[in-house]
Amino acid sequence: MPAVAPYGSWESPITVDLLTGGSAVSLGYVRLTDDGLYWLEGRAYENGRSVLVFRPDGAEAGDVVPPGFNVRSRVHEYGGGAYWLHGSTAFCSSFDDSRVYRFDAAGGEGVPITPEPPEPNALRYADGRVTPDGRLVVCVRERHEGDTVTNELVVFPVDGSEEPRVSASGHDFFSSPRISPDGRGLAWTTWDDPRMPFDGTELRLADLAVDGTLSGERIVAGSEQESVVDPQWSPTGVLHYVSDRTGWWNLYADGAALANDEAEFAYPPWVFDLARYAFLEDGRIACIVTRSAEDGLELLDPATGRLTSIDLPISAARGGPLTARGNLVALAAGGPAEDAAVQLVNVESGEREIVRRGTEREVDPRYLSRPRPIEFAGADAEPTHAFYYAPANPDFVAPDGELPPLVVGIHGGPTAHVTTSLDLATQFLTSRGIAVVDVNYGGSTGYGRAYRERLNGRWGEVDVDDSVAAARALIEAGEADPNRILITGGSAGGYTTLLALALRDDFSAGISFFGVADLELLVQDTHKFEAHYEHSLVGPYPERADLYKDRSPIAHADRISAPLLLLQGVDDRVVPPAQSEAIAAALDERGIPYAYLAFEGEGHGFRGAEAQRRSLEAMLSFIGQVFGFEPADELEPLRVENLERAAH
Repeated sequence: MPAVAPYGSWESPITVDLLTGGSAVSLGYVRLTDDGLYWLEGRAYENGRSVLVFRPDGAEAGDVVPPGFNVRSRVHEYGGGAYWLHGSTAFCSSFDDSRVYRFDAAGGEGVPITPEPPEPNALRYADGRVTPDGRLVVCVRERHEGDTVTNELVVFPVDGSEEPRVSASGHDFFSSPRISPDGRGLAWTTWDDPRMPFDGTELRLADLAVDGTLSGERIVAGSEQESVVDPQWSPTGVLHYVSDRTGWWNLYADGAALANDEAEFAYPPWVFDLARYAFLEDGRIACIVTRSAEDGLELLDPATGRLTSIDLPISAARGGPLTARGNLVALAAGGPAEDAAVQLVNVESGEREIVRRGTEREVDPRYLSRPRPIEFAGADAEPTHAFYYAPANPDFVAPDGELPPLVVGIHGGPTAHVTTSLDLATQFLTSRGIAVVDVNYGGSTGYGRAYRERLNGRWGEVDVDDSVAAARALIEAGEADPNRILITGGSAGGYTTLLALALRDDFSAGISFFGVADLELLVQDTHKFEAHYEHSLVGPYPERADLYKDRSPIAHADRISAPLLLLQGVDDRVVPPAQSEAIAAALDERGIPYAYLAFEGEGHGFRGAEAQRRSLEAMLSFIGQVFGFEPADELEPLRVENLERAAH
């Protein structure tokens, strides 16, 4: 019989060690080639190093890069597109110096083929492709010269015998340079401030000479109001792309719609090289299609526009391109009952091979909480979406009449969305008796452009209202303790967390991971990629500086009365530590319970095992202290300042 114990105090096999210890890795950027399979592994146990791995057909997998080499790009700060291939040769961006290194089939230390920058990381590269003849690389470059940042396309020989030459410039941002199969054409996307790539882009096409020179540049699709992403050439030389001109990111070929569905064939390009379709040998196209924020693998017949779903236990495809060979499709994906894994799928038979799991330790499914989609009236009474996870543990039940504490999760971006893919950090809470609701507030992707644009001009309003509405819906349904509601999020989700605590009384506590506290400081001190993001989310700056002040959590810190845990990377360039420090100082001055943990060597998101471990332990300890239960785990003590004084 299950033991009776208060919610939050249940013993769980989903431990901190399971999440951060041993060989647990993050997975992405899977590529299937003629002779094997490549992917990137983010290894927390190696201080978050990203490693390129290759599994030759019929052989064991091994690292392509030597120990210590970190395959990451710093372009746009978020990176992506950090490696590309030509035959058995890999071209990798090094996170340490941002140079491109060539690794041939034999492996080795790698040969740098871009020049040493005048200052550390002053020349950054991403999202490259090699011409069909194997002579030249075309890629995105970001130049940092003092306070000036310039983005452009460059071309250079694969052996590094010449310095990169600029092939396209004159716009604020460049992405997705894609070379036609005959090597005579180059397609790419551009956009200019204050737009983000999901607001409006232009797809451009030019003739590509044998020396890499471009001529005859013209606009193929896109505008300031149309987001065109993910251009790709079919094997027969037809240019495909994804456009949201109908209000949904659908797939096009030579300007004609191949599918016209209320579904998304793309993900907002916060990072490079997020291809979500691949060409099969029989002419069909394998696509990752997002419906109501859940991903599925579907086959598109271009002749009929018909889509056929492949029955797979996945609901989220991780970062990186979808690639195919014959009837095989390769991707990194996870589902409600399984963690993300590198997998090969035979689209004819539906059979799949799990090549590499994020963690080799399996979790008894009885301890997994299954997501339940919920819809409720959010801001302006608009239909709003979330996924609810009830407490789940076969070994325990709560005392009669007790309701579970609820954690309201707010995703970052804010132009992103949560999925139902297994997240062990969520299960870490639910298996201990803590309910979780992940909110896809207005502004999230996965529900079409109109839903995404609900946040335009109203960041700090719609997201806060929707977060409150999610909590109230579950309280009214009798699924959460109204006196134990905690809100949490990272980056933009941290912003919503802080502002909700300041402006509303619905939350009993909060946890902010590197959250934005001062919108004016953010717009003045952030990186180029997001320097004008708030233009659409809040308003033009400095013309509407009043809005930036009014919607900054720091301006309302004197109204925060709920306990707050602040977690921050010391090396964060996107949201600098000063933002969290300002909130901590304001709380301390007023005697409000808080804890502030800053992690050396960590940036925007915690990649190292120690930071991941400590933040998980701190989160559970904090929730237990403020909600009055004793976790079953042995945790490193977390001191919550002013907590004892507040209790009295």
